[in-house]
Amino acid sequence: MTIPTEESQLIARLMDVATRRDAFSEMVAQYSESLYWQVRRIVLYHDDADDVLQNVWIKVWRSLDQFRGDSRLHTWLYRVATNESLDMLRRQQCRPQGSAEAEAMSVSERLMADKYFDGSRAEALLYEAVSTLPEAQRRVFQMRYFDDMSYREISAAVGTSEGALKASYHIAVKKITDYLESHD
Repeated sequence: MTIPTEESQLIARLMDVATRRDAFSEMVAQYSESLYWQVRRIVLYHDDADDVLQNVWIKVWRSLDQFRGDSRLHTWLYRVATNESLDMLRRQQCRPQGSAEAEAMSVSERLMADKYFDGSRAEALLYEAVSTLPEAQRRVFQMRYFDDMSYREISAAVGTSEGALKASYHIAVKKITDYLESHD
């Protein structure tokens, strides 16, 4: 794995206590938008994505000394953000739900009602279909479809073989296609 010079320099500055704060600010500025959208695709709602992203940056700051440099910085950040997003979803599933009316709304209806969602009804339905997938398939689909990551990059991020990822993605696409056809 070859890390670009610019990224290597940023990592070196992050590891140096004297330059850590400035390098961290630079990293936040550089990666916040892409991480926000990655988180948003998992948790779906703007306010939840903001909360998760804040937790991601806190976790990253606290664990900078544990970054070994085995992967690209973005891959490490992606993994932290994905894990934080999934943790939030798990916590939400354990919490008592809100009103019966809110529970009855589908994911697409809630997205269309979200003032920060600027997609079409078809896009909201796609997110709803993705939300029905098992967690592992959903994660693979999101990384491949939305983030346009290669199977090699996904493998590095989740620690699964490329062959298993390809199979998981294929199954996810089939399930999404079936879901969309049945809701057409």
